[in-house]
Amino acid sequence: MRRIDVRLAAGLSVLALVTGCGGQQGGAATDDTASEVTCEVTKETRVGIATGNATGVYYVVGNALAGQLSGATGGKLTGTAAETGASVQNVEQLVSGQYDVAFSLFDTAVNAVEGRGSFTAPQPVQALARIYDNYTQVVVRKDAGITSVAGMRGKRISTGSPKSGTEVIANRLLEAAGLDPATDVRAQRLDLTKTVEGIKDGSVDGFFWSGGLPTGGLTDLFTTAGDTVTFVDIAPLLPKMTALSPAYQAGTISRDAYRTATDTPTIVVPNVLLVRRDLDANVACAITRTVFDKRDTLARANPAARGISLETARKTEPVPLHRGAQKALEDLGAN
Repeated sequence: MRRIDVRLAAGLSVLALVTGCGGQQGGAATDDTASEVTCEVTKETRVGIATGNATGVYYVVGNALAGQLSGATGGKLTGTAAETGASVQNVEQLVSGQYDVAFSLFDTAVNAVEGRGSFTAPQPVQALARIYDNYTQVVVRKDAGITSVAGMRGKRISTGSPKSGTEVIANRLLEAAGLDPATDVRAQRLDLTKTVEGIKDGSVDGFFWSGGLPTGGLTDLFTTAGDTVTFVDIAPLLPKMTALSPAYQAGTISRDAYRTATDTPTIVVPNVLLVRRDLDANVACAITRTVFDKRDTLARANPAARGISLETARKTEPVPLHRGAQKALEDLGAN
C-alpha cells in the first residue's frame, strides 16, 4: 500500500507541475444559454489565452490583453497568455479545453468552422471579434538568388511553426507559384526565433511569416542584418490566393515598418479572437469589451493593435460571433 501511495503522490505532483506550467490554461465556466448577458463576471475566473511565437505580435498583444483583464473586471477575471505554435494549434487546443481564448488567422478560423483544410470536421468555435490584420512577410537572403516564390525551388525555406497559420499560408503560396511544398523546397518548419537565427547564420535561405507590423523578430533581423536580406513581392500571387479564400487581400509593408528602402506589396489576412461556443457569455462579453476599451494600451505593447476597430469588429462571417461578444459590440456601438 505504501508503494501505491508513493506512486499516486508522485503522479499528482507531476500533474500539478504540468498544470502550473501551462499544460492546462483553460478555466472559464460553460455558458447558460437561457440566461441574460450582463457582461458582469461574478465569480473569480482565470482564462488561458493561446497566442503564438514568442517574438511574434500574437504573443505580445496576448500578454498585454491578459494583463488588462483584472483591472477591467474588478479583479474577477484574470488572464494568462501562453506561447504556442499559433493558429491551427490554437484552435485544436481551444477545442480541447486547454485554453479559453485563441488568436487565429481568419482563413484558419474559416477552415475550422467549415471543417476544411487542417480540420476534418467543423469545430465548435466562435469569434469575439475581428481584430488587426496580419501581413504576409516573405524574406530571403540576398545571396540566395531568390526573387520570387517560384524561385524558392530547391532552397531551404522556413514555412513557419508546425500547425501555424503561417504554415498554411506558406504552403498555399508555394502551390500558387507552381511548387509542391513537400518536394520542391527544402522545408524547415521553424518558429520565428529559430528562423531568424537560421537566416543570420546562413542555414536558411528564406522564410514566410504572417504577423502584424512590426513583428519583433523581423525588427531584430532588419536591425542587425538588414544588409543581407530583402523582402519578396508576392502580390502577383494574390489572384490565385483570393480564389482559395476571400480572406486574402492586397496590402503593403511600409518602408517605415523595418526601415527598408522601399514599400513592399504583399497579401494581408485579418485576425480574429476565437472562443469555444459554450464559453460563459459574460466572460466572453467582458473580454471583448476589454479588447476595445484597452485598445490604446494594447497598441503601446505593439503598434499592430491600432488596427483593432469597431468598424470591422463584426466582420467575422462565416465564423459566427459568440452571443457574449454580440452584446459587448452592441453596447460599444459597433457597426
